[in-house]
Amino acid sequence: MRTLLLFCLMTLMAGCAGPQVSDYAREQPRLEMSDYFSGDLQAWGMFQNRSGEVVKRFHVAMTGTWEGEVGVLDERFTYSDGTTERRIWTLRKQADGSWRGTADDVVGEAVGHIAGNALNWRYQLRLQVDDSSYVVDFDDWMYLMDDQVMLNRARMSKWGVDLGQVTLSFYKPAAAKRAE
Repeated sequence: MRTLLLFCLMTLMAGCAGPQVSDYAREQPRLEMSDYFSGDLQAWGMFQNRSGEVVKRFHVAMTGTWEGEVGVLDERFTYSDGTTERRIWTLRKQADGSWRGTADDVVGEAVGHIAGNALNWRYQLRLQVDDSSYVVDFDDWMYLMDDQVMLNRARMSKWGVDLGQVTLSFYKPAAAKRAE
């Protein structure tokens, strides 16, 4: 009985362990933040609640500018219900290769790590819902597919309880790449 209990506990713990950004170190193409997030980009996304229902769709127009190791990413959201939102990120590369990001609705700093084609951000976001504000946790994964396309999947939770998923597809037009 003890062996069975130990086996079940180990299986449960292994199931909770998620991927590490280092798992993607050999993946190509290599993500360079200042290359991909420079110039004009577009993204299309959706939020699915924990039962999988799509409850919000949106488009994001973005502009990234860089001065050395510091970037500004200006995101302009348009939601399917006609509402709009703007988030301006300031991104800073750290001496250890990690990234720190701030925005008005981010609590503290987002912490990001890159390996190969993958970027993992972890942060808390102040989310406005009707007349209330909630602080939620994001585990945000981005994967560079080629020089124009990046896929993004983020898990949103509160106190460890899954609230839903955000899925985005980023697109960087070839003309924007040539203009850099």
